[in-house]
Amino acid sequence: MQVPVSAPGAPTFIRLLAQAAGTPARAPALPLTRQLGEWIDWTRAVSLSRALDGPAQPAEDAATPDAAALLEEYARIRADLEDAIRKGPAPAADSAGFTPFQQHIQAMQRAMLTATGYLRGDLRELLAAGTPALARLAEVDAAMEAALSPREHALLQPVSAALQARFEHLQQSGAADWMPAFRHELRDLLLAELDLRFQPVEGLLAALRSP
Repeated sequence: MQVPVSAPGAPTFIRLLAQAAGTPARAPALPLTRQLGEWIDWTRAVSLSRALDGPAQPAEDAATPDAAALLEEYARIRADLEDAIRKGPAPAADSAGFTPFQQHIQAMQRAMLTATGYLRGDLRELLAAGTPALARLAEVDAAMEAALSPREHALLQPVSAALQARFEHLQQSGAADWMPAFRHELRDLLLAELDLRFQPVEGLLAALRSP
């Protein structure tokens, strides 16, 4: 299995994914600007250009999320996800094999995707109701999310397969303590994925908090 080219700001995730897959993480072959040019198709590039260059759109007449409540919800959601990842799947019979872990990985990835999508949307609503600069940031973030979602999917897709290969390798090694070691690797990789997925959310939070 080849580990995808490292995404900007995600060295821990890439390193752990490469370790699980048993392959070296490849360094980016192109500068970031060239990579973005290859990742974004022309229709999404046009949308992104409009968000960057056009006038900020006025906020719609709708209820704006409460900033304090949203910050509290962000903290709660992130903490709940971290707790679920650290807890891991419940112990199962040896005959279950990798299945409980696969179900856990898929459940965690769905929960992370749902949580970040929800928080990101509400944060954009808050930013859109602020200054013109914040409103523009909300538009750019929406365009970036649409443009880079396929790349994110490609980056995160190998997680389950890499961990299954790692599970089988450790199982066949015959080491007495292989299961705790695998659970540790599973936890660390999912926590690194959580950090990666929450980077856009935390970027919007930083903009919201800035004077």
